[in-house]
Amino acid sequence: MSTTVLNTGTEGKTWGGGNQPLHASYGKMMMWFFIVSDALTFSGFLAAYGFSRFKFIDAWPIPDEVFTHVPFFHGQEHPMIYVAFMTFILIMSSVTMVLAVDAGHHLNKAKVTFYLFLTIIGGLIFVGSQAWEWSTFIKGDHGAVETRSGNILQFVNTEGDRLALSDFVVAKDSPRERLDRQDGLWFMSEGSLPTYTLSEVIEGLEAHPDILVRTQELTDKGHSKVVLSRAESLKMVKENGKGVVEGANLYHNEYGSPLFADFFFFITGFHGFHVFSGVVINIIIFFNVVLGTYEKRKSYEMVEKVGLYWHFVDLVWVFVFTFFYLV
Repeated sequence: MSTTVLNTGTEGKTWGGGNQPLHASYGKMMMWFFIVSDALTFSGFLAAYGFSRFKFIDAWPIPDEVFTHVPFFHGQEHPMIYVAFMTFILIMSSVTMVLAVDAGHHLNKAKVTFYLFLTIIGGLIFVGSQAWEWSTFIKGDHGAVETRSGNILQFVNTEGDRLALSDFVVAKDSPRERLDRQDGLWFMSEGSLPTYTLSEVIEGLEAHPDILVRTQELTDKGHSKVVLSRAESLKMVKENGKGVVEGANLYHNEYGSPLFADFFFFITGFHGFHVFSGVVINIIIFFNVVLGTYEKRKSYEMVEKVGLYWHFVDLVWVFVFTFFYLV
């Protein structure tokens, strides 16, 4: 008994399906599906960030004043320098990944191993740099006073340069208690207490007549915040001051709107998780290359599939860097 196979004419056509639609293997197609879906997720996050930023534009921090730290250069301000360095490292890791994929096409095991190793090193540098950036962001550098309405009062000298609380405030040895579980039925951890109290900040402000308060209200000229007069500065801190804020977390933010910190932790953390995952996968692929797994198969397609993911992670960071740090 013979079986008749109908030829529908789909084989050989680009969009006709078959075993390799678009001349791509099943693994590549699934990787592209994942990339498209993940791209939509990041697009939603960045769109939400954009809407929130323009809604609270008067309270939104200026990135050049936030991301000024560079390792081993404590006390010096170099706006966006280290973030630019992180971006450069990640882009260069994408270049080494391209070279690894190209070497795989030529079945050159030595070059695949070398360039894949450089890609892993670049990814580790980026993840480590992002962890350091998180640490400095959480710790803070200047400190500020939060008002009852949730606004942030920053301190500057008569020339408009930002001052840290440690520049004019002296901490006293008065005892301070932290909230404990036995203090209430509904307990929430209070976290670490700030270095200074509000009363100590007020005393320091009164003792230094050359210090003024800068508010979050932006002028018509753009990102130039309003500096109050001496009398207005004292009145604002005394009458509206609620507490001292140092660094940033999910509840308070010395740089401005708490939403800025929320988006920073979520978007950069989500991307950092992608980079870390990519590094782990690259390490697994690296050892497979060393063991000769793909050389025996006469195909380094797995390196190419991982390369697609790595290029996507790099491209996403370019958008995050542009919209979160530069714009």
